[in-house]
Amino acid sequence: MQVNRQPPAERDMQRYFGVTPPSVHQMVLTLERLGLIRRQPGVARSIELLIDHNSLPPLQSIQPVISSVQRY
Repeated sequence: MQVNRQPPAERDMQRYFGVTPPSVHQMVLTLERLGLIRRQPGVARSIELLIDHNSLPPLQSIQPVISSVQRY
């Protein structure tokens, strides 16, 4: 919500945290199992935070990765 002003898609979280799609999906399932979020399976951007958002640490800006590998 803080980044896009709407609930995140799993793809948004994948890009932000730099992890694979299966990793993000497992994170979402774990957060849901712990009662920290609620979502509607099959509904895009349905993640709802169940704890006070003020109790979470602020997100840091995404820093670009500097690499010596040239893009093609």
